[in-house]
This record gives sequence, C-alpha cells and structure tokens, in this order.
Amino acid sequence: MTYLLALDQGTSSSRSIVFDELGHIVSQAQLELPQIYPRPGWVEHDPLEIWRTQLATAREALAQAGITAGDVRAVGITNQRETTVLWNRKTGQPVHHAIVWQDRRAEPACAQLREQGHADTIQAKTGLLVDAYFSGTKLQWMLDHVPGAREAAERGELAFGTVDSWLMWKLTHGAVHVTDVSNAARTMLFNVRTNQWDDELLALLRIPRALLPEVLPSSSHFGDIAADLLGHPIRIGGVAGDQQSALFGQACFSAGMAKNTYGTGCFMLMHTGQTFQTSRNGLLTTSAAQPGRQPEFALEGSVFVGGAVVQWLRDGLRAISSSSEVESLALTVPDSGGVMMVPAFTGLGAPYWKPDARGTITGLTRGTTLAHIARAALESIAYQSAALLLAMSRDAVAAGGQPVSELRVDGGACINDLLMQFQADLLGIPVVRPAVIETTALGAAYLAGLSSGVYGSTDELSRLWRAERRFVPTLPAARAQELMARWEHAVRQATLE
Repeated sequence: MTYLLALDQGTSSSRSIVFDELGHIVSQAQLELPQIYPRPGWVEHDPLEIWRTQLATAREALAQAGITAGDVRAVGITNQRETTVLWNRKTGQPVHHAIVWQDRRAEPACAQLREQGHADTIQAKTGLLVDAYFSGTKLQWMLDHVPGAREAAERGELAFGTVDSWLMWKLTHGAVHVTDVSNAARTMLFNVRTNQWDDELLALLRIPRALLPEVLPSSSHFGDIAADLLGHPIRIGGVAGDQQSALFGQACFSAGMAKNTYGTGCFMLMHTGQTFQTSRNGLLTTSAAQPGRQPEFALEGSVFVGGAVVQWLRDGLRAISSSSEVESLALTVPDSGGVMMVPAFTGLGAPYWKPDARGTITGLTRGTTLAHIARAALESIAYQSAALLLAMSRDAVAAGGQPVSELRVDGGACINDLLMQFQADLLGIPVVRPAVIETTALGAAYLAGLSSGVYGSTDELSRLWRAERRFVPTLPAARAQELMARWEHAVRQATLE
C-alpha cells in the first residue's frame, strides 16, 4: 500500500492525517494551538508552538497507522493562510510572534493605501481588496515595530513566510525557503497574473525582496524532510493554503465548479479556470492550487460567522449545552416562524462588506421559542452562503460562463442534514457532501501524490472523489426567492447607518 501524509496546520489546531492512495483516512492526530491576544483586535501564535505541535502530530499519526516514514511516498502541507512569520535565517528563531490572519493591527496602513488611491492597482495585480487580513501589511508592521528588524531585513538576515514556508524551513533544517502560488497569492505582494513577486507592490509597502521565499507550483518537489525528524527523509510534494487545498480535495478542477467549507466561518471558492476575473459582486480573485506552471484562478467569498453562531447559542445564550444539540432543537419546529437572524457579530463579509453591521434577530412574536431562534441561527449560515453563491453565479454569467450547477460541501457543520437540505432549497441546485469531509488535508495529499507519481493526472483524482449524500432542492423556486428577499431585508435592518 502507498501512503501519503498531510500536515494540516490550522488556526486553532495542528493536525496530521495519513491517507492511502485511494484517499481513505488511515490515521490522524491533532493538538490544540494556543491563541495569544495581546490587545483587542490583535491575534498572535507562537511559531515555535506551531512547529512543535505539527511535528508531534506527524509522529503520532505515523505511529497510529503502524507505519514508518519510509512507507510514506510524499508529504503535503496545507495551512492557515495570511498568518505571517518572520525569523532569523542563521538561528532559525522567530523575531516576533506570528501575526494571525484575523489580526487587525495593520488597518491604519491599509486605510492609508486606500486614501492614496492604490486600491485599484493592488486589486488588478493581486485580485485582493486592500485589507489588514492579508500578509503584506502585517509584515510591514513587524519591520516597523520590532527593534532592528528592518535593518536586519535589508542586510538579508531575516526570512518572511506564511505558515507553510515556516514549516518547510524547520522540516528541512533551513535548507529551503519556499512557498506555493496559492499562499503567495494571499500576501498582497504577489502578481497572480505573472506568478511573480511584484516590485511595485514591494516598494509601496517597503518590503525588501531578500525576505521573500521562492514561489513554486502547488504540486512540486519543495524539498525533503530531514531524516532525523521522522526517522527517514520524505519528499515534500504538495503545498496549498487551506481553502485552495479544499477546492482541490473536492476535485473542483475546472471552471464553474464550487465548494463551500462550513467551519467557524464559511469559505466558498469557485474555480474560474485560467481566467483572471475581477468580481463585480464583492468577491476576491485568488490563485487556485496549481498543479503546473499555468496560472489558475478562483473567485472567493468569506462568511465571518458560520458555525460560530452555534457556539454563540451554546456559550452566549446558553440555549444548548453542546453544539450537537442544535439540529434536534431546530427540528422541534417546522420552520423558523418568521424569525430571521443576521449573525453580524463582527460585521458582514462578502458580498456585503459592511464592517459596522451588528447581529440582529427580527420577526419575534409572543409565539417565538428558543427552537425558532435555533432554527433561524442554523438557517443564517445557509442564507449567507446562498448570497455568496448567487454573487458568484452573477460573476460567472457576466464573464460568459454558466451559473454554478452544484455545490460541494465540507467542514464540520456540513454533517448537519437540516442545514444542508435548507442550503439546497435556497440555492435550487444539488448540495453534495463527499465521503471524506477532511478535504483540506486530502487536497494537500493529492497535490503531493501528483508530484511524486502516485497519481497520473487530475482526471484520476476526479474518479477517486466520491459523494456520500446529495441534497436535492425540494422548495419551489418562487418560495426560495421570497425567502432570500426576506433575508436581504433583514441584512438591511442590520446595516442601518
């Protein structure tokens, strides 16, 4: 049997999963990653903890599978995107905590870029909106605020990377300083049309080029894990940021195919093939995971509060004692009884981009119960995702393509049958849940398997993808449109100026 090892370094945990060549999970191990909140709006991780937990889970996953590193054909890495690490090339020590993608400290620098009129240039080159979410202004903040960092960077003594780069540096004992196109595309420093670091953007943010990793296709020979770490050298054969890796793991390889990951938030990506398409509907353009050197793109939208609304029901309202209870509570009523919840706890993301919006519950009557609120909370995840998919379909049609014809789903909340059925009803297209919902890790394994000869082509990977259940719409289209109109009305109520 041929094995592939996926390292899945996420925001809240580090995981490692061993897959067989058919994409089945053989073993997995997971450790929590401590979160550091130095002040409101700031979020950090200790890069050494990222490294420690990731290495420990890799060793544990191999032990659980009863195999050695010598039995593994290749390793794939997928990671929380945009999180920014800066370290000393000689010592391998970080010069500061990693600044996490959620961190907002660089917003003043972003506001200045927007005020100076650079937003259109940045979007044209990177596909991104100017926002503190991305790595470039986080790195700029480190260079400006860590004593001596800018001078050391200009002398070539420091290295910058997203989490994948940091892990590969540590796994190879500093032999490689590399990243892949999907992670580079999230830095706001990378021209996704040419697949090159962009000198104009580097100058704009005052980033020395000597800091930057080499950028390779997502399926490449990135380097080899040092023999002393896992007991045998292993080829690192695939790397992709988590959302692009999930798109790849869902076998969405061609234009018009889309996936939605239902986690704390929701992340929806639609492949647009080799076409760089600027959204007219509030979405980002990003590089898809690329097996070869040819640029491939996707449209992306993010829902800030997806599954987190269930955590709020549990911890904030204390309406349920565990997240798993929400479906059974919601099923005690036939519908939400006219209640609509807009969970804009931290504003609204795509396609609205309303940072000042706040959570609202509308449509309350004397007959409203906790069950109606629970149902409205679950349905809010589907409404937000439907708004994203409708925006994507409008963009696709405007570019001469077809609207999305099915949605592939993954992430923890996709196991909720009530939510998935309501999602299909709202969209009017099938919602398809795969047999393996760990598609983020699977995508990294597939990328590694492609570059190491386990798989011959993406066609072979498409044949491996298997559906566990298809949720087919049962609601009349007119009723779905009526519900979406009510949702949009509720959004306007949540965003009154």
